[in-house]
Amino acid sequence: MKALVHDGNGGISLQERPKPAIVSPTDAIVRVTRSTICTSDLHIMHGAVPRAVPDTVLGHEFVGVVEETGAQVAHFAPGDRVAVNVETFCGTCFFCQRGFVNNCEHGGWELGCRIDGCQAEYARVPFADNAFTRIPDTVSDEDALFLGDILATGWWGARIAEIEPGSTVAVIGAGPVGLTTMMCARLKDPACIVAVDLDDTRLALAQERGLADIVVNPHEGGIAAVKAAVRAASGGRGADAVVEAAGGTDTFEMAWRIARPNAVVVISAMYEQDQTLPLPFMYGKNLTFKTGGVDAYGLEEPLALIEAGKLDTSCLISERYPLNRILEAYRAFESRKNGCLKVVITPWESVGE
Repeated sequence: MKALVHDGNGGISLQERPKPAIVSPTDAIVRVTRSTICTSDLHIMHGAVPRAVPDTVLGHEFVGVVEETGAQVAHFAPGDRVAVNVETFCGTCFFCQRGFVNNCEHGGWELGCRIDGCQAEYARVPFADNAFTRIPDTVSDEDALFLGDILATGWWGARIAEIEPGSTVAVIGAGPVGLTTMMCARLKDPACIVAVDLDDTRLALAQERGLADIVVNPHEGGIAAVKAAVRAASGGRGADAVVEAAGGTDTFEMAWRIARPNAVVVISAMYEQDQTLPLPFMYGKNLTFKTGGVDAYGLEEPLALIEAGKLDTSCLISERYPLNRILEAYRAFESRKNGCLKVVITPWESVGE
């Protein structure tokens, strides 16, 4: 089969790889019908994910059709259409039993990081009964594509931010994760969502789609301008909840500075450098920090909201590329070509066919 492989030194290439086979009785093989590229794939390319294994097929965000199941897979069968969870989790260990599936003692972020992922024609998925969410006939592959990762991250971020009706929510970053966070935060009925980003096009999308009430570009005024806008929107207090989904050079500092005292600050971004926690300056703010990665489980609820038309991620799709053009897709995604947010990778198209 064709697959995109990274070499651990910043290089990626399309290669011929053996079709994956069942290794454990809890495995399933999925024929990939749609996949996408995530910013964390770029982090792996840049060497910013120490646990990533070189010579691994990239990708962890996908949907497909079950081709084969191991003997212990009880809830899914060949022919089922499924969205695949970004995380591999057993469901029975200490952390899984408490909903902390990102810290599963037998998994965590594995696909495309420590084991072969989905930017290929087929993928092996461990713990398939936990990994899959069945896609109903009324939901398309593309509608469900982002469920297992960026929508799950937005859902998780909005949930743990403890957003209350009538509150002020600030989301730093209007990229794919920031936008899905706003979508999910909107379901909590806040009085105001403030979106912060350096890209005016992304901010305009957030406002046009009703995902944000106020947008702020800190290009000229910096953190002070963002803080002033958030205070103006919140009666002078600061944000009741902040979700940092950008991972920029100053966005961690921005997150805690714009939060009101006793607020919740969620860090769902992935950083490539260490961040500083200046506790003397925070003293008295009594902030609660909650950090990533996502605990992506119970995705039937957001999928039901997709089916009901209450969650719509179609605005994130910028362009589609077949698997044979995935190198071009990576260039477009990394450079944000033409305002690229997310690309969809469709099945391989043989030249001349």
